[in-house]
Amino acid sequence: MASSNIKKLCNAFNKMKLDNIIVRSYYQPPRYRPPYWFLPKERVISEDMLTQENRDFIEEVRQDKQNLQKAMESPLSKVESAQITQWTPFTRRVGLIARKIGNYPLWSKDGKKFQTTLVQVVDNHVIKYIPPEEYKPMQTKKLWKEKRTLGCMLVGSETIDPSTVTKDYCGLFTNVGMLPKRHLCRFMVSPHAQLPTGTPLFATHFRVGDYVDVRAKTIDRGFQGVMKRWKFKGMPASHGVTKTHRRPGNIGGGGEKGRVWPGTKMPGHMGNSWRILRGVKILRINTEYNVLWMLGVGIPGETGAMCYIYDTILPLRKLKTSPPFPTQPFVEDLPQEYFDEAVHPFDESTITYEES
Repeated sequence: MASSNIKKLCNAFNKMKLDNIIVRSYYQPPRYRPPYWFLPKERVISEDMLTQENRDFIEEVRQDKQNLQKAMESPLSKVESAQITQWTPFTRRVGLIARKIGNYPLWSKDGKKFQTTLVQVVDNHVIKYIPPEEYKPMQTKKLWKEKRTLGCMLVGSETIDPSTVTKDYCGLFTNVGMLPKRHLCRFMVSPHAQLPTGTPLFATHFRVGDYVDVRAKTIDRGFQGVMKRWKFKGMPASHGVTKTHRRPGNIGGGGEKGRVWPGTKMPGHMGNSWRILRGVKILRINTEYNVLWMLGVGIPGETGAMCYIYDTILPLRKLKTSPPFPTQPFVEDLPQEYFDEAVHPFDESTITYEES
């Protein structure tokens, strides 16, 4: 009896151990939970049996609301200067939502040419601020409760027609008194850098010469082979090579391994993934159209893609002096153009060289 009981216990223990190994052997992806401020935006457009007079009336109401939104005084002007705290190098400010509009060359004062990327800040407004104690991240982390020192700032861009989105999505903008936005993004900010809801954000939120980080989605290339995706050389076109000119070849999965090793470079979907380009310098700012000239052409995304811009986190390129804090309010008499000290403005005299 004793030996049979011991044998049963051993079998049960081995089975439990085997089940544990089987469960842990499979990849378990992280569990994402959408934030409570994220609501479905797209809806099915259908004819609601509206007459042309009703459509004209709805369009007139929308235009009136949009004009009131443009004429609304910035809530930042109602904040007393005593309530605004000082900026420190550890302060995290809110960012901007911009649209990539193309590339353009600039010249330095010594005649050197370099390429830049133009991004336009389109109709940015602060929608909501979530304090650190109420913010719940999408991906739960064990250390987040200990590091709960940053708040969440929701910023919207590009006003759209309310009839093209769902009622739940429009409810996010009801308390702000604004029309719904096409793009909605969150920025992690310091509690003393929060902004009132409805505050407009402009390109002058940054300064020329500052370094920023740009987050955007790369160009979607679709399903590609190894030569385009991983820059493989390919195989010869002759000398007995048959139908394997653009194939990856042997991946070394034989012998004891008998499997595909994780991280093997193989054909698959290319692009359409979030990437961050850090330490991009701002060379020029146009205050009339809210356009930023960024050094280089490495900003992810194709022309017309949206990108998120915020102060860089690189230690050697962080801000040394206080930027517009918490943001630059609307001023009518600003210069139309701001140039970096190394950039040659077009309205000045050109460089001339005299023959010796």
